[in-house]
Amino acid sequence: MNAQNEMLNFLKAMSSADRLRIIGLLAQKTAKKDEIVTRLNLPLRQVVNHLAFLEHVGVIGQTDGVYELKTTDLQKLARKQLAVERPAYVPAPELDKKSSKILKAYLNADGSIKQLPFQPGRLRVILDYLVQAFEPDVDYAEKEVNTIIKRFHEDFSGLRRDLIEAGLLARESDGSRYWRNPKSVEGRPV
Repeated sequence: MNAQNEMLNFLKAMSSADRLRIIGLLAQKTAKKDEIVTRLNLPLRQVVNHLAFLEHVGVIGQTDGVYELKTTDLQKLARKQLAVERPAYVPAPELDKKSSKILKAYLNADGSIKQLPFQPGRLRVILDYLVQAFEPDVDYAEKEVNTIIKRFHEDFSGLRRDLIEAGLLARESDGSRYWRNPKSVEGRPV
C-alpha cells in the first residue's frame, strides 16, 4: 500500500464515530462480533463492515472470531501518519535573520506566497523577494508581469501595484511596458 493510500485509510478509519466506538471498546477488552453489536447497539452488517475495514488497515486483528486492538500497530500507524514533516521554504543564506524569519512565515515550500502580511515592513520583505523574479534591464508587457506574479500569488494585480508603489518595478504611464527598477537591484541579492 503506498503512503498516500495508507494515510487516506488511516484518516478514513479515524473519521467514523462508529469505528472509533469499536476501537474504544476493543481498547478495554477483546470482543466477538456479537458482543460488539450488542454493546454498541449497531446493526450486524455495519459492524462486519467496520471490523473488516479496521482489520484491513491494521488497527485490529482477530483470532477464532475474537477481535482485539493492535495497540502497537495503531501507535506506529498514528505516529507515522501524524509525524510527517512538512517541507518548508528555505531562504537564501545571505539574508538577514529578520527577513529569513518573515519569508519562512509567509512562503510555502515551493516559494509561493501563502499569505500576504498586513504590516508594511513585512510586506516589503515579500516584495523584495518577489521582485527578484524580474530580470534587470528587461522590458515586460503587463501580461508577462501578471504571469510571473501569478506563479507566487493569485492577487497579481494587487502585488503588481505594490511593487510599483514600493519603487521596485517601474512602468510606462500607459502600462505598455514594465521593468525592474535599477535602484531595486543595488544592495539586494539578485
